Amino acid sequence: MSSGRVYLLLLVVFSLTASLAFAASVSVTPATADPGANITVSGTGFAPAETVNLMLENSAIARATADESGQFALSFTLPDSVEPGVHALQANTVAGETATASLTVVVNWRQFKNSPNRTGFNPAENTINRTNATSLTLSWQGLLGDLVDSSSPAVANGVLYVGSFDGKLYAFDANGCAPATECRPLWTGPTQNDITSSPAVANGVVYIGSADHRLYAFRAKGCGKPSCAPLWVGTTGNGIIESSPLVVNDVVYIGSFDKKLYAFSASGCGARSCSPLWTAATGGRITSSPAFANGVVYVGSEDGKLYAFKAAGCGTSTCSPLWTARAGSSISQSSPAISNGIVYIGSFDGNLYAFKASGCGAATCSPLWTGTTGPFIASSPSVANGIVYVGDGDAAFYAFRASGCGAATCAPLWKGGAIGPQGAIISSPAIANGLVYVGENNGMVMVFDANGCGSSFCLPVTQLLTNNEPIVSSSPAVVNGTVYVGSADQAQAPIGRLYVYKLSN
Repeated sequence: MSSGRVYLLLLVVFSLTASLAFAASVSVTPATADPGANITVSGTGFAPAETVNLMLENSAIARATADESGQFALSFTLPDSVEPGVHALQANTVAGETATASLTVVVNWRQFKNSPNRTGFNPAENTINRTNATSLTLSWQGLLGDLVDSSSPAVANGVLYVGSFDGKLYAFDANGCAPATECRPLWTGPTQNDITSSPAVANGVVYIGSADHRLYAFRAKGCGKPSCAPLWVGTTGNGIIESSPLVVNDVVYIGSFDKKLYAFSASGCGARSCSPLWTAATGGRITSSPAFANGVVYVGSEDGKLYAFKAAGCGTSTCSPLWTARAGSSISQSSPAISNGIVYIGSFDGNLYAFKASGCGAATCSPLWTGTTGPFIASSPSVANGIVYVGDGDAAFYAFRASGCGAATCAPLWKGGAIGPQGAIISSPAIANGLVYVGENNGMVMVFDANGCGSSFCLPVTQLLTNNEPIVSSSPAVVNGTVYVGSADQAQAPIGRLYVYKLSN
């Protein structure tokens, strides 16, 4: 073979290889996902039977073999250790072919206390930790018309939602409005009275209660205008005060001041105003937010009882509880949290109560154990890694062993308090990556080591300060390396504030 033909053959081979490399491509479904989610990667344009190594940034995550047409598809679980942000997923071959797709990792905090069981735990947070938490600083503020009282942020698909005492639902870009540090909302959704309820986001809709007696459903993406009308409203018999919507299996549950739990179809009713699927009466006003686990919805009432209802309803318009459990006093604002077969709730008698989530085989159940705190509990307990956390009305923060102590009454593992002025803890804890966050009505969010400090009394690892406003009854959301909480700034109009903290560079 002449040198010219050899050169030509080599050129053809080189051109064919380059063509194959250029043709190789990969795609990722879904393109945006939470850590721990199941991801499918599809590839085309590879050589038949070629081995393809998948890399997420510089870490090997999976290996595939192309079929006879040069295609492959495989699924893998996105590691919990992957940090939020945009990542390059590469498909590499021994022959040197490379194809790249983008994967955006984002964590959502879709409703009050994050999950339907209301444990307040974010297992996917991996940016803020015990070592760097002292570097958290105020990154930006969202401007609202009035104080954020009790309404707690929800974060979904890059948008943050929170309610204000001015009667509006606010939607902000969850990443802020850099280079500015004071951000206007993307849009607002007006109601006709105060909002102290927290939003919940599901299937492209954001739900929130108002003191005007209504549950509101807004399009989560807004309406292309600064102010948006609701998709539909659900009417209750009295104001929705502090009770926050729970969305499970296409049903929205919410409590009302008329002593009833309401269940609405999450998709509405085809009209502007919707009636509930069913209601359930309690003996007192409901300011507790319902929680869900294993087909049961739990809610506290100011009659001093925890109620358990079948989530699917009872086949009639009015339902009776599966069972109830009595606390020592009114259950006001404190909401149930369910973990490992136990439901926890606080009472105005100053006790944390732990009940068996499946009931006791009788109409009325006694607690498995109680944990004693200060004068009253309006904070909702949160649970993670075998510890249940709750605040009290005397400015103290408590950590109890979630399994109890083998006795009817349990002392805390440790107790925490702020450095400086003290205030009642109405806010509910958020737990993420070895830290627990809770607002206090002294103008701050305290951040504790979730494991305590080796002593019976612990000081915070750090304290996140607000400006010119002591009320921090909003519960923090900790997601994507960011801490969000609602409050105010009485010295700066408009006074309503969403405070956003990030690690300083």
